[in-house]
Amino acid sequence: MKRSQVNEIIQQSDEFIRSFGFRLPSFAYWSPQDFRKNLDRAGGIVDAGLGWDITDYGAGDFDAMGLFLFTTRNGSQAELKAGGGMCYAEKIMISRHDQISPMHRHNLKTEDIINRGGATLAIEMFESDFEGNLDRAAPVTVACDGVVETFDPGHVLRLDPGQSVTLRPGNWHKFWGDGGDVLIGEVSGVNDDNTDNIFVDPIGRFADIEEDTDPVHLLVSDYAAFLGHSS
Repeated sequence: MKRSQVNEIIQQSDEFIRSFGFRLPSFAYWSPQDFRKNLDRAGGIVDAGLGWDITDYGAGDFDAMGLFLFTTRNGSQAELKAGGGMCYAEKIMISRHDQISPMHRHNLKTEDIINRGGATLAIEMFESDFEGNLDRAAPVTVACDGVVETFDPGHVLRLDPGQSVTLRPGNWHKFWGDGGDVLIGEVSGVNDDNTDNIFVDPIGRFADIEEDTDPVHLLVSDYAAFLGHSS
């Protein structure tokens, strides 16, 4: 992805988020220079991987396969292992019309995926076999707004605004906006995007950025290169 495209997506996404009355934290609007000036007190932001996250999964076609995310809070793996403390995370995401977030699962993270507004969110689901591979024969059991439901493998669950599904480790899923763009909330256990995303196909989690212009705001994946500090 070109940096100019990333900058444009950030602006468009912020406008879309604001249209639903949701507001991002103040550090979302820091420039790279602001981050450097505040690095002594921004360590928690960087360590937790908070901030802008725009990916085309390395495929080079964001409109067809991609996702906008902003991580607003995230706990630590150490506290999760200890069984107490900040063991949760939250994201706001945008899935565009027919834009695929490809089939994947998590080893550790349980997540509630919530349609916060816009069009319908479509989620195709499969279960895992004993080795963690996608099982095309096993039924899928999930909780939809607390109601436990069992579906045929490959079922496409459609969530209208206000509806949600709880996906546990091993629940394979891909999703897209059905009929328009969707504002998505994610409430989950501690999030680790570096190691806890298992894809059916061998693709990357983060985009490769071509620096055709300066960044307006840093992505989470920029922190190491621009700040010398990684999560």
